[in-house]
Amino acid sequence: MDASSVPIAMTAETHSVDWELRLGFLIHDVSRLRRSAFDRCLKPLNVTRSQWWVLAYLSREDGMTQSQLAEELDLGKVAVGGLIDRLEKAGLLRRDADPSDRRINRIFLEPKSKQLIARMRKVSHRLNAQILDGLADTKLEAAATTLDAMKRNLLGYLQTSDT
Repeated sequence: MDASSVPIAMTAETHSVDWELRLGFLIHDVSRLRRSAFDRCLKPLNVTRSQWWVLAYLSREDGMTQSQLAEELDLGKVAVGGLIDRLEKAGLLRRDADPSDRRINRIFLEPKSKQLIARMRKVSHRLNAQILDGLADTKLEAAATTLDAMKRNLLGYLQTSDT
């Protein structure tokens, strides 16, 4: 009998590592599949996911600086600048110089974008309803609580790793 046919005893540690790996893969897969589905839903609106995120952040805090937006989106300033250029060209937002520091541009939504954001939110709500179909509220609350705790732990790790 060779070593490859000998069953490996499942220890608590092995089981834990397997579960941790599986959980990581599941989180990654769900995130990737959700992004793909969201892209498909937004396609008829002629909006990319990146553009949607810019508009979504500005809808919560209109007048952010380009630097703030880049930090929130975890993108470089140049990448955000390109997104802003395209959205500005489409008439969805505008850049205005900051009144106290003319070197800083603040980004504002144009009225045209508010209609698009409302349509995108409806699309998002329909997709989320489909994704969450059949899941009990208690399971959703437990999942949200778990993911929120994982997010806090990751943010804490990243903050302590920066120093």
